[in-house]
Amino acid sequence: MMVADLHHFLDLPDDIPGPARGLAEHLCSIVRAATAGDAGTAWMSALPCRRRPGNRSCPGRMIVLRPEPPAAIHWECSTCHDEGVISNWCDSPDDLRRRTLTLACPLTEIAITDAVASALRDLRFLATDSERVVFAVRADGERTVLTATDDELDELTGLVAAEANHEPNRRRQQRLDAAFDALSVAQTAGG
Repeated sequence: MMVADLHHFLDLPDDIPGPARGLAEHLCSIVRAATAGDAGTAWMSALPCRRRPGNRSCPGRMIVLRPEPPAAIHWECSTCHDEGVISNWCDSPDDLRRRTLTLACPLTEIAITDAVASALRDLRFLATDSERVVFAVRADGERTVLTATDDELDELTGLVAAEANHEPNRRRQQRLDAAFDALSVAQTAGG
């Protein structure tokens, strides 16, 4: 079991080795996913496991459980059962909990591919509300499901389009274009 203090993984120096940076990004993503969902309920996020047993990617997803602060976030892989806890996550830059009450609006569930979910997690300039939608993407059996209100979906689609239009890397631009297409089709079908 990995026991981590999130503060040890924030503001890392530029010259930190790649594996340490990868671990930091993985733990920060787990905190984002756990705080994007409801407290006190374990759920399977769309975050992939980072382990490579037998030099093959583990096909598992991260199951996250966020108790009320200041208790540690618990996580476990659905396949290889790698697990851990993350403390000192409360009020970090990766804490996506809602700070204010919001009006209940109808939600739309959209089935997306793992590639689209990954492209959305890699967006660079997300507002907290959009980031919460992206990291609340759930694995539901064989499906990956994004749940959002019409306004959240519209905002996320616009952010994906803007980033795709300004992306110099052709491969990343293609990933963003695919994500834009998937969100646009969902908007058209829902609207």
